[in-house]
Amino acid sequence: MFYREAGQFKTSYAADQALLPIRQDRYGMFILLAIAFVGLPLLASDYWLTAILIPFLVFSLAALGLNILTGYAGQLSLGTAAFMAVGAVATYNFELRVPGMPVLISFILGGLSAAAVGVLFGLPSLRIKGFYLAVATLAAQFFIPWLITKVGWFSNYSASGVITAQPIEILGMPFDTPMRKYLLVLAIVVVLALLAKNLVRSRIGRAWMAVRDMDVAAEVIGIRILRTKLTAFAVSSFYCGVAGALYAYAYLGSVEPDGFNLDLSFRILFMVIVGGVGSIMGSFLGAAFITLMPIFLEVALTEANTAFNLNLGPGVTSMSQLLVFGGLIIFFLIVEPHGLARLWQIAKEKLRLWPFPH
Repeated sequence: MFYREAGQFKTSYAADQALLPIRQDRYGMFILLAIAFVGLPLLASDYWLTAILIPFLVFSLAALGLNILTGYAGQLSLGTAAFMAVGAVATYNFELRVPGMPVLISFILGGLSAAAVGVLFGLPSLRIKGFYLAVATLAAQFFIPWLITKVGWFSNYSASGVITAQPIEILGMPFDTPMRKYLLVLAIVVVLALLAKNLVRSRIGRAWMAVRDMDVAAEVIGIRILRTKLTAFAVSSFYCGVAGALYAYAYLGSVEPDGFNLDLSFRILFMVIVGGVGSIMGSFLGAAFITLMPIFLEVALTEANTAFNLNLGPGVTSMSQLLVFGGLIIFFLIVEPHGLARLWQIAKEKLRLWPFPH
């Protein structure tokens, strides 16, 4: 009843093509942003900001980058963490070797460096697709961390290969507290998410989806397959590179190649699958599910162990957590293969018709 657009008339093409054409959606987005920018910094503890909210935002950005490539352009990739590592290492070297380089510019240049590497590893997509392309991008996951570790210049010849990220300072203001780091990451993620939302609605995004649905037909109607696929790899890798820089500077505090391993690539892929392939919101929902659900399961299993005196050891509790978590993923995929974003869309459609039968 309260989610109907009755009486909301659109008098121009711009209003009809708005990002949030329904007034209730706009109000909901404003409330959500107000909570994120004002409510959470005031109410959340340093632990929540550092250990939960910042990684959630970073993984959302990385999942958004992978969703652009896989969900909208139809190119499967397993090298997301490697492109994140390129962004982190490039940002470190720009800050180290260019005196006075603003950190925001270093983040952008780190993302552009990851985009260049992504285009290089995206060249096989011109001849192969599907699982064969996934194997080709998997090579980046093994080659890039090895190269960063073996070539001492990337880590400033650190003996261990682990390098400490420089302090974040913007316009003379140090971002050295959890709240300031959270606000910085949140602002960057919101801007890039808005950019991605507009990008997939543009001519480039329509070309990506045409190639995803049927590349032969897309080529027949005049879409350049070479440029379209490499553009998808470049934009996706740029987002992953910026996410890697934020992961190193705002969360880990160090640039460690081993932290960007294959397990991280699979986690981000699961975020896209669970959240919804080809959905901007699905990237955030999937990141929230993969990041927050293990914490809630751990708390619930610990409380159940104490309340019912089950005497479960730490190993059993940890294994039970993994089993329940995996079962929930399978359950969600069976109930709705298109992910949590599709469930959210169905709920909105039901609200628009309630209380009438449907």
